Formats: sequence, C-alpha cells, structure tokens
Amino acid sequence: MFVNLEQLGEGGSRVSQAYLQLLAASMVVDYEAANVAAYSNDADVAIVSFGHAPYLSREPVMPIEERPVDLLFFGSMNERRMAMLQQIEAGGCRVAVLPYGIFGPERDVEIRRAKAVFNCHFYESARFEQARVFQCLSLGTPVISERSARAAPPQQFEDSVFWVAPDAIKPFFERNFRAPDFADAARAKLRNFTSHDVLDQYAEVLARAERHFATRTGASTPWRPERLHIGSGKDYMPGWFNVDILELAQPDALLDLSAPLELPARIDCATVGPVELCADSLSFIYANNVLEHVGDLPRLMTNCLHLLKHGAQMLIEVPYEKALAAWQDPTHVRAFNERSWIYYAEWFWYLGWFESRFTVVSLEYLDERNAVVEREQASFMRVRLEKVATSAVERTIARAMRADFGGVEEDGEGEY
Repeated sequence: MFVNLEQLGEGGSRVSQAYLQLLAASMVVDYEAANVAAYSNDADVAIVSFGHAPYLSREPVMPIEERPVDLLFFGSMNERRMAMLQQIEAGGCRVAVLPYGIFGPERDVEIRRAKAVFNCHFYESARFEQARVFQCLSLGTPVISERSARAAPPQQFEDSVFWVAPDAIKPFFERNFRAPDFADAARAKLRNFTSHDVLDQYAEVLARAERHFATRTGASTPWRPERLHIGSGKDYMPGWFNVDILELAQPDALLDLSAPLELPARIDCATVGPVELCADSLSFIYANNVLEHVGDLPRLMTNCLHLLKHGAQMLIEVPYEKALAAWQDPTHVRAFNERSWIYYAEWFWYLGWFESRFTVVSLEYLDERNAVVEREQASFMRVRLEKVATSAVERTIARAMRADFGGVEEDGEGEY
C-alpha cells in the first residue's frame, strides 16, 4: 500500500511515468482527491487528511515570545517562493531558511525554535501543503500560509492557520506579525488544531487495508515468484520476492542463500503470504551489491543456479577491485574483477556442478553514479549471467576433472 504525498496532475510535480504506473497498479492512500485522476479512474482511492499528532507534542515547548527565530521557511526553493520571502523581509521580518535536505528530529528542533513557519505553494496546482503544516502545528509552532484562490484546505486547518492572500504578505508582516497580541492569537490557533478529530478517516483506511491484505496473505495456494531480489535493504522492488539476511531491511523474507537450501522451500511472509521456491522456477535474479558481503559465495551461486530456469538470467552489481571504494566498507570480504566469474562459467565442475552452469552474457563497468564508463574509471561492475545446460563435451571434461567421474557408476566386480 502506497501513500502519495506529491501534487500530481496539471500544474503539479513532474513525476516519472513509472511512478504513476506503480500507483495505478497498487492500493493507494492519497491526501488530495484532485491527485487521483493523474493515476487512476477508480473513485474508490482512499483519501485522508492530516490532523493533530499528539506524539509530536510530548516535549515541552518554548513560549512563542521567547523563541529566537522570527520566521522559518523550509522546503524546495524556486523563484516564486523566493519572491514571497523577499516581501516578508521587506515587511521587517527576518526569515531563516533551513538548508534543503534536513529532515527528521534535526528539522523539528528548528521548527520549535521559530515564532512561526511560513508556507507557500511551489507548484501551479497550489494544493495546500498539509504534510508540512500539520507537522509544524503538532510541534507547537504556528503557521502563516499563503491562501490562493485554488487552495482548498481541509476543515481542521481553516481556523488553525494564519491565512494571507498572495498580494497581502508584506502588510501582514508589517502589522499583524508584529502586533502585541500575535502570540496569544497563535496559541488560540494551535488549540483549535488539537480540537479537530480525523480518526474516522484513518479507521476507514485501516479497514480497507485489512481487507486488501487478507486477500493476499490468506491464500492457501503459495505464491511461486518468478523474480527474486537478493538484498532488499537497498531498494525494495514491488512485484519481486525480496529477501535479505537483515530484519532491519524489512524484506519479504529473511533468507540466507549462502546457507544450504532444500528445495522446494516453503516460507510464510507477512507481506506476500505463503511463498514456495522451487528448483528451475525463476526467470530472473537481481543481486545489487550483495556478493561482496557473502561468506560462502559458491553456496549462494549454487542455490541461484538451482532456482533459475534454463535460459533465465542473473544480474549482479559488485565493487570493482581496482576502485578506491572497493574496500571502504568494513563488511566487504571480497572485491571482483574480470576473472571472478570463471568458476561459475568455465570451471563449473570445481563447484560440483554438472548438468548446468552460467555463461557471461555481458560485463560492463560503472562509476559511483552507476553510469557506464571505461574500466579505468570503474567503481563497480555489472555482470549478466545466464543459466545454460552443459554440453556433452563439457560434461566429459567435468567427469575427467572430478574424483567421482561425475557420478558414473563403478563397474560391478567380475564384469568386463
């Protein structure tokens, strides 16, 4: 289930088509009904608004009159917003702009130090920025917001925010913000915000989510995925079976493929319900910066070989051994070069493989931004392997190289 907080549609954010397709194929919760038409014709998309969050008001707050910052602004900057901030300063108010990229507790500390936060629109769609404003009000800091003709804030914000028309910003800060009763008026608006209850909206979303996940996790027939993503902590991939060895990564399943794996393997997952991994069942495996951490790499590659269908592929991204970044991570146990794949492709019998092996489809070098570069500039390697059946010649060579002759039965005694 995805929660969309971006302004979508005409005049809104220019998001990728892939993002819109993801929303169209998923259960979505949106904060603004006007966004829905950009990704769905389904009028049943859940709409929730933001209200007072008591968990943000647990810490004592400094009296508004004693706060060291007159007015705080945070968020992306463009010419429109810059022009409004200049009007505010022309009205005699100092504006502190929080550097972009500061979020979480560090941002909240700065919000609590301000007498007020200023909110104005970035996009022409001019939808009210609920996510920003509810956070500030819940932290105990009043909000002064631009009120455009197109804005339609939910009811809980109507009497909780200082509203200012775009052409009245300078006069407001010259008179109202400096008025002796501003702090008292601000405290009244903060109290108003706490009096509104929007829990019924969240109760409805929770009920929808329970119904949605009951249909996915209550199935008796296990899901047999075709695409496996190893190491989901870096990037969870919807529609794939995401596995990791770290619970902190929040994968679909905790699964160590460098350990023995008996197939078929039945796994119960909270996210996707029961899953069954079978031999020769996967069409694709993706391992992004995982192999350099694995203790028993031959075991992991053997498990991957068994899981893939013939003709299926495995895409691997790993540090290149000659790059400065190859050993900067203390959890790395190896780096890779062009010869690192020979055992999985040409010398497969050393790993106990006989009927199948990998072949290298492609190998390319990447810089730190994952752009394809020449080897001299490489920080990473991207290797595409394909599972293929061994040929008669290869199996003959393998028998000659293995102590058990590839499982050939010994002649019975006295038989010549």
